[in-house]
Amino acid sequence: MSTYRRIQEYVKRQYGFTPKTCWIAHVKELCGLEPRVSPNRYDASRRVNPCPPDKVGAIKEALKYFGMI
Repeated sequence: MSTYRRIQEYVKRQYGFTPKTCWIAHVKELCGLEPRVSPNRYDASRRVNPCPPDKVGAIKEALKYFGMI
């Protein structure tokens, strides 16, 4: 499994933006993966910063590239 840092670097290189780690966690949930819950998260049942719809495709492609989905 790849780290969030490697996913961020890949997306930056391929698509020109650096995704937030919370966006990566959101897309992992959308794909059926279970990310760990951050210890500084206020409410585990609610997202403060969900991934913008226009960024989901790039992050999904990165997850596929690293063999996570």
